[in-house]
Amino acid sequence: MKIMKSLPAKLIVGIIIGVVLGLVVPESIMTVIVPVKNILGQIIQFVVPLIVIGFIAPSITKLGNNATRMLGVALVIAYASSVLAAFLSMASGYVIIPNMPVADQAAALRELPADVFGLAIPQIMGVMSALALSVLLGLAAVWTKAKVFTAFLDEFQKMVLDIVSKVVIPILPVYICFTFSTLAYDGTITKQLPIFVGAVLIVIIGHYIWLAVLYIVAGIYSGKKPMEVLKHYGPAYLTAIGTMSSAATLAVALKGAQKSSVLRDDMVEFGIPLFANIHLCGSVLTETFFVMIVSKVLYGELPPVGTMILFCALLAIFAIGAPGVPGGTVMASLGLIEGVLGFTGEGLALMLAIFAIQDSFGTACNVTGDGALTLMLTGYAEKHNIEKQNITIDL
Repeated sequence: MKIMKSLPAKLIVGIIIGVVLGLVVPESIMTVIVPVKNILGQIIQFVVPLIVIGFIAPSITKLGNNATRMLGVALVIAYASSVLAAFLSMASGYVIIPNMPVADQAAALRELPADVFGLAIPQIMGVMSALALSVLLGLAAVWTKAKVFTAFLDEFQKMVLDIVSKVVIPILPVYICFTFSTLAYDGTITKQLPIFVGAVLIVIIGHYIWLAVLYIVAGIYSGKKPMEVLKHYGPAYLTAIGTMSSAATLAVALKGAQKSSVLRDDMVEFGIPLFANIHLCGSVLTETFFVMIVSKVLYGELPPVGTMILFCALLAIFAIGAPGVPGGTVMASLGLIEGVLGFTGEGLALMLAIFAIQDSFGTACNVTGDGALTLMLTGYAEKHNIEKQNITIDL
């Protein structure tokens, strides 16, 4: 079946197999699983700085080369939507998670066998160094109009995407399988299963709340009926659930938005393709809540408020540079999760797994939210007497 070839399906199968293995295999088998898991985890972590540079720097050059007044407005409202969704999720996490049935990590857990192999694959640079480098390279390329280097960054992005698709993605189900086998072996996963199920349901409800906020604000600002946009987004929402990709849903979203009687055609042509790449509010909301859950489960406590505020502010920036592909947001921000929150390989694996399970709903929220932001652009253009024009954005 085609659905079984998708990444979420493979991850779910990997989780199931991993849990079963962890519950039934003897210690002798775990002595093999632990070092293999660690090696695969180090390969994934080695790629993280490359992902940061490959996603962020080229995105800055593309946005910079198309810098216009409306682009600036679009960037501001896209960032505002994502960062406010993250803060909403953060606040909800501090209220809800302490009341969720998180098992006490101080309870006796079975000790894992030692890593007898001990292979080390260090990163080429720290993740925060990679972030700083990518931002500076992107801005410098825009300032100097470095066409050759910009082309190089585009090629590098394609190379990194190939590394992700041909190396990281294929080993990910195996890594997830072995990670969950260790979590089941030491007793963590069996104690924490209810909280993972609850977390997925909570973030889906959060998506609907945030969409309601976006469309209400867009309607008030533009003076138009938001339902005249939202009612055309049914096909795009369902397509996003099926494809888990904002990019793959773009054609359907454009078709739906063009049917709206309250959106300007030029704002649709400009806004919908742009927001499909820079507006990932649903994914940001989800990731924020999930990192708090994983922190509580694996490390026994929620991250400090100051750390989470920094994480949310940076995550919204990372979301602008993340590709509109399945898991793009969490893949682009792995370095942020590691660098700011201090997650180890086990925490990153758990994030990838539970994020992928609900990724289709996060993508559907992203895509549907684009309609609200395009309505805001329409309102801005009319309020500031910006003449209607034909705009084509090459993304």
